[in-house]
Amino acid sequence: QVQLVESGGGLVQAGGSLNLSCTASGDTFLANIMAWYRQAPGTQREMVASFTRGPTIDYADSIKGRFTISRHENTVNLQMNGLTPDDTAVYYCNVRTYGGRDIWGRGTQVTVSS
Repeated sequence: QVQLVESGGGLVQAGGSLNLSCTASGDTFLANIMAWYRQAPGTQREMVASFTRGPTIDYADSIKGRFTISRHENTVNLQMNGLTPDDTAVYYCNVRTYGGRDIWGRGTQVTVSS
């Protein structure tokens, strides 16, 4: 089993920055991909950024150049700069195991005011 603990959400003005952090514990050797997803009200959950051992890093087009994902051992961070109200959402940490199973954190709210 892998457990995820997220931190770092909050309220920020447009143009501001936040850093999200997610630490995995338990059977962390199972973790292949660590990623951040987000879900705004009335929308589907979408991938924001992912970090695969190797490493391979992927970003959603909407946040390229503004967000940076990094991973150190069992912690994945998402540095978010130049935030806009469109970035308002609940952000979820995700681990995909080598067996293809998805594990989710509880989510952390990010609110960007205009």
